Amino acid sequence: MRIIAITNQKGGCGKTTTAINLAACLAANNKKVLLIDLDPQAHATLGLNIKNEISMYDVLSKLSTRKVRLQDIIKNVTPNFDIAVSNIVLSTLEQELAGEISRESRLWEILDGFNRDYDYVLIDCPPNLGILTINAIRASGEIIIPVEASRFALEGLNQLIGIINLIQERLNHDVKYRILVTNFDSRLRHSFKILDQIRVGFRNRLFSTIVHVNVKLKEAQSQGTHIMTYDKYCRGSKDYFSLSRELISQHEPHQELAVPSIEKKMNEIMKEHLPRLTEIVLSLSAPEAKEVYVAGDFNNWKLDENSRMQAAGGTWSKTINLKSGRYHYRFVIDGKWVDDPNNPNKETNPYGEMDSFLEVKTKK
Repeated sequence: MRIIAITNQKGGCGKTTTAINLAACLAANNKKVLLIDLDPQAHATLGLNIKNEISMYDVLSKLSTRKVRLQDIIKNVTPNFDIAVSNIVLSTLEQELAGEISRESRLWEILDGFNRDYDYVLIDCPPNLGILTINAIRASGEIIIPVEASRFALEGLNQLIGIINLIQERLNHDVKYRILVTNFDSRLRHSFKILDQIRVGFRNRLFSTIVHVNVKLKEAQSQGTHIMTYDKYCRGSKDYFSLSRELISQHEPHQELAVPSIEKKMNEIMKEHLPRLTEIVLSLSAPEAKEVYVAGDFNNWKLDENSRMQAAGGTWSKTINLKSGRYHYRFVIDGKWVDDPNNPNKETNPYGEMDSFLEVKTKK
């Protein structure tokens, strides 16, 4: 049973969104998952439209008049996905545990004697570095730190890592942390700059998956459900499903993962249309450039990892597969938009600048 705390003291970083939707996507991979809502704000509980009088407070507290076990407060969300609920009363536990010996190990003691057949236990922590968060870190073998691509998020990240290292030292508890970039806005050049800083500073601690800004994730929470139920075909669903596969593959690299109907359908569509696609290689000589993207009609003019070009000896290139039709495009060199100097086919766009265009004819 892998126990993973999801924590960041900075609010608005997608911590609860990650906890809920990662749990749902792990469940979609036929993994049995328990999400523990350890946040007194109970956003995970409320975000899944679940109400319960007893909560994690009654499990952790020695003063509660309701003597309950962890299994007594667990509610089923969807197949393979359960939640241990929270409520505002949990906020009183900070003071209650303040004078107790081994107060930082209360949750660890409960989970150590918890005999249920779960593959994963995810812990959604409160947005602070108090005793509840320390309990979650102590009880976990792994930590996921959701981080936005912003300067203030980076400063808070260093503070959190310092706390993790302190807990490891003082409690002699080995815990591994990894960083997940969330709320990534690919329309902003600033987002890519911060992403590069994170990659340089935490290269070996960074998930390959990036969670992009997607309104469907917020809509799902407002409807009291997770993204796999609300819209399993959206970008948010794709990102969290990719994260779940990456997480599973860390410990099970040779296991054949269950493929849900969404991915099977996508594979079928790809097989159906791939023979009618034409491979196009776009290239540009820019030896001084630090980053180059290609954006056009074929990718909705988005600047993201999928549109980043690869450099080799000062020449940047990108291979794309296109159906028949006309496609306008431009290169973005270190933030500056330019047309393709190697393509004589150009048209003036609505902004008075030149777009390059391709005429693609696929073989039948």
